[in-house]
Amino acid sequence: MPLYRYRARDKDGALHTGTMEAARKEGVADQLSGMGRIPVLIEEHEPARLSGTDLGALFSKVTTQDLIIFSRQLSTLMSAGIPFIQGLVTLERQSENPRLKSAISQLRRDIEAGSSFSDALARQPKLFNKLYVSMVRAGETAGILDEILSRLALLSEHEAETRARVKAAVRYPLIVVIAISAAFAFLVTFVIPKFAAIFAQFKTELPLPTRILININYVVQHYWYLIIISIILAVWGVIWYLGTQAGRWQWDLLKLKIPVFGTLFQKVALSRFARIFSAMQKSGISMMLTLEIAGETVGNVVIARAVESMSASLRDGTGLTAPMESSGLFPPLVIQMMAVGEETGQLDTMLNKVSDYYDMDVEYTLRNLSTMIEPILLLFVGGMVLFLALGIFLPMWNMMSLFKR
Repeated sequence: MPLYRYRARDKDGALHTGTMEAARKEGVADQLSGMGRIPVLIEEHEPARLSGTDLGALFSKVTTQDLIIFSRQLSTLMSAGIPFIQGLVTLERQSENPRLKSAISQLRRDIEAGSSFSDALARQPKLFNKLYVSMVRAGETAGILDEILSRLALLSEHEAETRARVKAAVRYPLIVVIAISAAFAFLVTFVIPKFAAIFAQFKTELPLPTRILININYVVQHYWYLIIISIILAVWGVIWYLGTQAGRWQWDLLKLKIPVFGTLFQKVALSRFARIFSAMQKSGISMMLTLEIAGETVGNVVIARAVESMSASLRDGTGLTAPMESSGLFPPLVIQMMAVGEETGQLDTMLNKVSDYYDMDVEYTLRNLSTMIEPILLLFVGGMVLFLALGIFLPMWNMMSLFKR
């Protein structure tokens, strides 16, 4: 007989799960009823095997865009009056991402077993972060889950758009640095040896840039394996250090102090903080939980530490603006808007305006980023080209002077 997996609740509401053999589902339901239990879910148990969907879920990744579409579609289905479980079934069927399809299926099963939507989301922390779970829980409590899901989609869209703009702005200087570094490596590896063989025929002292290039070529040719091992160890060491609290702190502090880019990173982080803070306050979440989650999702440990001090100050009853001002990370505009929001009880509105302001400021900075970094790139590229030119042409000029004699 086939084996069925069931979930059922007793007269006290306790959940029971297990398996049972029966000719049909109805037989399992009858047995459970005879035991004084109400069936919640009965499904045929299949032997565990790695299906194509499971394999796809194992290697696929749920992107921000996938979560935006999921939140937007679920909000639309709920607004249209479609039952929640039926909405999940529809999204599960329509999803093209195997991992998201598997996650939605697990959400549906957990909810059918009696869990709330927020609790089901909390069981999948790799896909749904604390911000997502907390806002959904607030939406469930207030009965505005469709509105909260739409708000979460807007937050994710804003985050994805900002990240894409920053990546696009950083791409140009990164390509220039990689190109000039690759050209330097090519010249040192293939061109310098040819010139070195020519220079060796003349018993004259070579200029310093030429000797440096020849020595670099010698090290690369004879100790390349040590260079590769050193690079691997250095990369591993940096990754390990950044995984520690001290390393993450130093890296995030450095990002805020980098010329040109430091200001940009700070504006992006403050915009994210203000947007998340505003959305959570508007959703009715407590101030302490809002500060905790906003600090975790701001994306910078240094600013997160300042948010923690704001939380401690609020707990002591001294307000939010004093620790913001003492940290030196929040510009006067943010502090003033926060103070006005505290006095008027409209923190969500004020911080939303702060986020809008910083979005425009970030957009302006990104538009002019190329103009601001061009002098730095010109100095870098010019210095590299000058060094290579001196290393190659100075000996040629010396040889020409010898021939004239």
